[in-house]
Amino acid sequence: MPILFFICLACLLNMVSFLNAEYRKQYKKAVLLKGMASLCFVILGFYSGQFSMDPIFSKWICIGLTLGMIADILLNLRFVFEKKGKLIFLIGILVFLSGHIVYLYALIPYCMHLRHLYMDIGACIIISFLLLKWIFSKITAAKAFKLFGIFYIGAIVLMNCVAFSNMLTHQTLGSFIFMIGAILFLLSDIILILNTFGKEQKFTLRIANVSLYYIGQLLIATCLFFF
Repeated sequence: MPILFFICLACLLNMVSFLNAEYRKQYKKAVLLKGMASLCFVILGFYSGQFSMDPIFSKWICIGLTLGMIADILLNLRFVFEKKGKLIFLIGILVFLSGHIVYLYALIPYCMHLRHLYMDIGACIIISFLLLKWIFSKITAAKAFKLFGIFYIGAIVLMNCVAFSNMLTHQTLGSFIFMIGAILFLLSDIILILNTFGKEQKFTLRIANVSLYYIGQLLIATCLFFF
């Protein structure tokens, strides 16, 4: 457990340093520090996975964490290469989407009955529709970004619905920790979208976005101790 604490602490310290560098517009330094922060939750995932009773689940979660780290670096590279910023941002979001799909793939075997999955999909459609309707009323973005946003939000909402359903049916500490991590991830993405495509960008929202994201990923990595 001391190793768990030190990895989490290293992640959060690098996160704070990265935000400070970004605030000072030291974008190259920020990319390096953000990569180091993200590497911490990847290391935590592989470390936690050694104690998991389900190596297949752990493998997919670690792949998802690794995709998250790659996406993190890409999202901040858009500030370094401003001329290709939109393209880099889209690629980064695509990698994040892949990570959500991997998390979802890892969770599906824990669905006790197929009807539960159908219910999760139904809940996802309703929640995604309401959420996207609210988000689109708050932002101005090109159609390509909005279309991509539909698939992205749909994927992470479905992942949250399945995580919540699994937590209710299994009621284990691991499923509860994953669910909390997934919720924080979703909240982080909502804030990111609003702050990126909203009328005004605020650094306080950036702090909230990044903090929720890293805590969420650390929780997802930690849950492997209990699966």
